[in-house]
Amino acid sequence: MSQPVQPPNQPQQPFGGQPVDGNPYAGGPGQGAPAAPTGNPYGQQSPAPTGNPFAGQQPGQGAPFGGGAPFTPAPPARNNVLLGVAVALGAAIVAGILYGVIAGSIEREVGYAAVGVGFLVGFAASKVGGSNPAVIAASAVFSIGAVYVGQLIGISMILADLAQIPFSEVVGDHFDTVTKAWSEEADFMTYLFLGLGAVAAVGGAKKAG
Repeated sequence: MSQPVQPPNQPQQPFGGQPVDGNPYAGGPGQGAPAAPTGNPYGQQSPAPTGNPFAGQQPGQGAPFGGGAPFTPAPPARNNVLLGVAVALGAAIVAGILYGVIAGSIEREVGYAAVGVGFLVGFAASKVGGSNPAVIAASAVFSIGAVYVGQLIGISMILADLAQIPFSEVVGDHFDTVTKAWSEEADFMTYLFLGLGAVAAVGGAKKAG
């Protein structure tokens, strides 16, 4: 009597749920087959860190710890008129004294020195107070005064040398004599030096601004 013929493609998995033919992924009865590996060992892992701690933030989010964007302080404004005028006055006093010492030492006035006085006053004032018209005007006026004071100091030094008396005595006790001598000796060049100081102050202020 002949044996019954087995149907083709008969399942090889026994009902006991044991691996068949060395297949460890074969499921038991009623279980779905596990997903086959894709070959990518990192397929189920989270994205690797990029090194940027803020990469995960959405656009428009602020900086961490509740702070906003870093604050950049504005550059200091150079438009302090009062301070600029004060600097012009201080520079005029110093420059006038230096001018007087030079004039008294050589017993003559020098045009370049008058120009230097005005330029120094205007440049220093505009560096602090900016190119404000009030600062420029004050620099010109104070430069004229600085040159005038320098001329008086120069005359006082010359009179002190001629009279063989201290300079402080000439300024303190005979200042009227000094101003009278200035009026008598003033000529075109004297007033020209005053004007040069004012013009140089305007030039120095524009140079600084």
